[in-house]
Amino acid sequence: MQFIYFLALTERLIDDSNWTEEDEMIVSEHFERLSQLKKSGQLILAGKTSDRDPIGIVIFNARDHDEAVEIMNDDPAIKKGIMLGKLRPYKVVLLSEENNL
Repeated sequence: MQFIYFLALTERLIDDSNWTEEDEMIVSEHFERLSQLKKSGQLILAGKTSDRDPIGIVIFNARDHDEAVEIMNDDPAIKKGIMLGKLRPYKVVLLSEENNL
């Protein structure tokens, strides 16, 4: 099964001047977690919008809804409170081979 979760920064972090070194370390942990999901074959796509109030997306495979919730909640950015997540079932319909990174 495929799922998507959306990530939004907590209100404090919308202003760049509020970021701390600890927040930056958590984002590094978040990226490492996504890299692990990629290596395991679960990650389909991850990215973010490039505007002033970015929204992140993570599209991935999970056995069922419970595993999907666990994967989302294990994201360090969510677990450590710098981002909020919202999970939805998802289905990739078309995937362009040319855009494969």
